Amino acid sequence: MVTRFGMSDRLGPVALGRQQGNPFMGRDVMAERDFSDETAAAIDDEVRNLVDQAYRRAKDVLVKNKHVLDAIANQLVDKETVDSEELQAILNINDVTMAAIA
Repeated sequence: MVTRFGMSDRLGPVALGRQQGNPFMGRDVMAERDFSDETAAAIDDEVRNLVDQAYRRAKDVLVKNKHVLDAIANQLVDKETVDSEELQAILNINDVTMAAIA
């Protein structure tokens, strides 16, 4: 995401690393490093920041929706399974908080 598609506010819309190989021919795509150690450190920092941000968002959603998770867990304890209709019923009667768009 950061190096191949340039999706980083810090590094800008720049693709880094030359791609080698053809994934359609059964080979993995490998990137040849064509940037400095400082840029590599910036990439590592940006990736760590994105992962940390995603972790915080996921944890926040789980904490805010603990009551829904508890309802699903209770259903699983009672019946061992929850089908799609039962899950939808639980979601319909509970206030579910969605993740904020970053």
